[in-house]
Amino acid sequence: MFALLERQTDGKLSFLLFIAAGFWGLYWVPLRLMESYGLPDAWSVTFFNACPLVLLLPYLIWIGRSLLPNLYPLALISCFVGLGLSFYAIGLVTSTVVRATILFYLTPVWSTLIGVIWLSERMGVGRVVAILLGFGGLFCLLSGNDSTTLPLNVGDALALLSGIFWGLGAACVKRWPVVPAAASTTMMLFVTTIVSLGLGFLLFPDPFPTGNALLRAIPVAFPASVLILVPSAVFILWASRRLFPGRVGLLMMSEVLVAILSASLLLPEERMTLIQWVGVAGILAACLAEVLFSPRQHRQDSGSGFDSLQS
Repeated sequence: MFALLERQTDGKLSFLLFIAAGFWGLYWVPLRLMESYGLPDAWSVTFFNACPLVLLLPYLIWIGRSLLPNLYPLALISCFVGLGLSFYAIGLVTSTVVRATILFYLTPVWSTLIGVIWLSERMGVGRVVAILLGFGGLFCLLSGNDSTTLPLNVGDALALLSGIFWGLGAACVKRWPVVPAAASTTMMLFVTTIVSLGLGFLLFPDPFPTGNALLRAIPVAFPASVLILVPSAVFILWASRRLFPGRVGLLMMSEVLVAILSASLLLPEERMTLIQWVGVAGILAACLAEVLFSPRQHRQDSGSGFDSLQS
């Protein structure tokens, strides 16, 4: 498959990346549906991310010896990205979809700060503007609640933390680009499953789901995770090496667009105030500014990552 994609133009790959990222904007749908079947909060996230491991863990065991030289960076990438994904997914089911998605998309702000501090990237005026827009948007997004609720609930806090951990994971990927992406994805899902399971016991009073609830969730969780979200993640990681980082950042915004539109149509009770929509605009503007003013990087093609699946 990747040999065929290698022959495609950047325009076609950009269109496919836009579509693939859009699928992640629907990540909340199977989680909320499983919640209605009796898998609330972290339990739905645990079960959803555990399903692909049935197929991916044997692959990881098969290539295990070849991973030994990169075991340390693999562990860092998997832990940071796995924590980010777990916190984001739990935020989707415990906060509103729009708030959780937008709080996660503060990632460019954290990535900028991490890049400047750890990777010695240039700050520049444009990136300072991106940070100010991001934090200004965060302030507005967390405003406008009635006096009976906290501005930052558990789901919001986890969604906010998810962007920080995802940014750390992205910095590790930049620092160690030779780590195979297929192995990183498998370990990421494993970490996400374990962390979500732990949070299910520690933070939420809900009892362990019944066997009947788990059986009802299989027709939703397995096809959605194995046939849609994992392949889209594979393509996103592969295409991110083919296309310029700035273009990838813009195309990935389709996730936000799909999440906001789908939640507005399917969850009318999740309404936000005008000042909170101003916050959404501020954070999206920060993402755009970070893409436009981040240091220029040239496209790199390497033999690592999912290309190894071709052999």
